[in-house]
Amino acid sequence: MKIIVCGAGSIGQSIVSYLVQGNNDIAVVDNNQRRLDEISTEFDILPVFGEASHPDILERAGAKDADLILAVTNVDEVNMMACQIAYTLFDIPRKIARIDSDVFLDPIWGAMYNDKHLPIDLIISPDIEVSENILQIIKYPGCRGILPVLDKQGCVLSLKLSANCPLLNVPLNQLYRQDDNLDIAIVSIIRDGRCFIPEAYDILSSGDEINLYTDMHHAYDVINAFGAEKTTNERVLIFGGNAIAEHLGQLIELEDSIISYKIIEENLDNARYLARELPNAVVINGEMLSDIILNEADINHTDVAIAVTPSDKDNLLASLLSAKRGVTNTISVVNTPSYSNMVFNIGDSTLIDKRSVTISKILKELRRVKLQEAYAVSRGHGEIWEIKIEAEDLCNGKKIGSLNLPKQSRIFLIIRGSEKIYPDPTTTLLSGDNILLYVDSSVIRYAENIFS
Repeated sequence: MKIIVCGAGSIGQSIVSYLVQGNNDIAVVDNNQRRLDEISTEFDILPVFGEASHPDILERAGAKDADLILAVTNVDEVNMMACQIAYTLFDIPRKIARIDSDVFLDPIWGAMYNDKHLPIDLIISPDIEVSENILQIIKYPGCRGILPVLDKQGCVLSLKLSANCPLLNVPLNQLYRQDDNLDIAIVSIIRDGRCFIPEAYDILSSGDEINLYTDMHHAYDVINAFGAEKTTNERVLIFGGNAIAEHLGQLIELEDSIISYKIIEENLDNARYLARELPNAVVINGEMLSDIILNEADINHTDVAIAVTPSDKDNLLASLLSAKRGVTNTISVVNTPSYSNMVFNIGDSTLIDKRSVTISKILKELRRVKLQEAYAVSRGHGEIWEIKIEAEDLCNGKKIGSLNLPKQSRIFLIIRGSEKIYPDPTTTLLSGDNILLYVDSSVIRYAENIFS
């Protein structure tokens, strides 16, 4: 697949890091030579210097033969124009644009995104998606992440196991004997920085970060069964007054379970803006790590502290300081993969990887498989694919063991009508089955060949 990525910032770089895992020919357009030099040093791409909204620049990037354009610069209008040019002049089949402005995202203007007006096939809004992700974690205290799947009937929970977990040192195939109501499938485990798919006789260890599937209405029970439950998040403190904070505030104001929320923002104009836009928020203007400001925010009586500033270092520091002041739940938004791996070795802060959240919105468009949905999980180590088996598919009527799936992938759930099946190699796939497949990032191309 020939793909053009417009924008070599943090979002563009994270998208490219996923694109290179497939058999793709990638060109990256940016008007910042330094960013282009950085991304071309790390990845095998064609760097094109110039404005993404200029036809000649897109032509140099190979627009005449492109299959997909991803316009993810930090300027909405540039992204829109790039998609318009891609459609009008170069007939690029698929067009994805990053749009952040609330004005352009207002549903009353939704009719303009079509081939007759603005030909954008998919809109992504990283700030909104991150804020929605944070709210889910707030609502399910104790989990590191909750990913709704199968039209929100099920979910993949991320949990970090403490020494107090009652299910440690129990073989996975014996977990149900410890708790008769434990209806789960272990998807993957991250242990000492290494991600793997566990076998039936593997045991869980303290410090493991696990991803598991369960029905959505069992999520609270599963969190409790693993001893990961935490206090209810009724009082919220947000560090940073950017777009993520604004969108999160809008969501919080609709939640009856949250009693109060406060935002600390160092920029006076931003603080005044948030105070106008969020009527129920207490907005505090000042240095966010100042003891005086933290006392004014009453941090000692806060249930959850959420750091959403543009600086990964500041977010991590704010979470660590909050934990030191007695906050039970802390959440850090990070943009850089190195911090994604490091944060679990420093403290107990829940990590929101902006890169993975953003990628999950577009994975279905990137893979050479007909997917219902796709999600980035395990801090970028792997993906979950939701696939419906059709009558004409080569895997229809075959046993899972005969598909020659790579060891680093596994079908962990089949929904057959109203029946839920946790399959093994002898299970036969049938037309109409909805399957959930975990694929390690190292075997994505192999898995695409099996299911394409």
